[in-house]
Amino acid sequence: MKFSLTALTAAALLVAAPWATAQNVAIVNGKAVPMARVEALAKQVEAGGQKVDEATRAQLKQEVIMREVFMQEAEKRGVAGGDDYKIQMELARQSLMIRALFANEEKAHPVTDADIQAEYDKFAAANGGKEYRARHILVDKEDDAKAIITQLKGGAKFEDIAKKQSKDPGSGANGGDLDWANAASYVTEFSEAMIKLGKGEMTEAPVKSQFGWHVIRVDDIRQAQLPKLEEIKDQIGQQLKQQRLATFQNSLREKAKVE
Repeated sequence: MKFSLTALTAAALLVAAPWATAQNVAIVNGKAVPMARVEALAKQVEAGGQKVDEATRAQLKQEVIMREVFMQEAEKRGVAGGDDYKIQMELARQSLMIRALFANEEKAHPVTDADIQAEYDKFAAANGGKEYRARHILVDKEDDAKAIITQLKGGAKFEDIAKKQSKDPGSGANGGDLDWANAASYVTEFSEAMIKLGKGEMTEAPVKSQFGWHVIRVDDIRQAQLPKLEEIKDQIGQQLKQQRLATFQNSLREKAKVE
């Protein structure tokens, strides 16, 4: 996201005094504004994915100066004494502390390349092997399924019957097409019947599952097309970080005595 100054910030409002030291951005009403504040903002900008070039750094310097101007005015008016300010400060303090806690936990238990490789191996084992491009027609009664099989053997088009009679709202409109998937994606009765079929073959008898009665046809079979580790390494790493953070949060909640 592009860093931009508040509308009130303008270089013409205040320029760093020529006698400011190298450690300071400027001297505002006699008070030094340290360069460290610019560096802190620069890190935030870089964390957001934006490169900090000279133009951006110049903007950051003006932002830091204007913040000091506003802070001094707020102090004059006693803003810090208000109840709303105190509540907001406490919430901000909590947010910073919690963020630092999570960063500390992540540093103490980093996700390693070995962790990512192990997770990828689990993914590959669960999704490898054969994939099937299958179609099915789902009906409520076995007799209806048998009648459909008879029609199909007589030359009726699978896709046409699926569109007219299938009770599966997801695939029925697409002629019963279930797209590519491995056998584990389906309920046991369906997958066991499907893997017995060769390319172009259809079940000779209706297959019963918890959803009703299926007539299944396998249009094609192939080896699973899995992404390479390099393609999803960052995604896996981020997922593992989120899982570990969730586990850490839950463990703290479970250990806490809340009355």
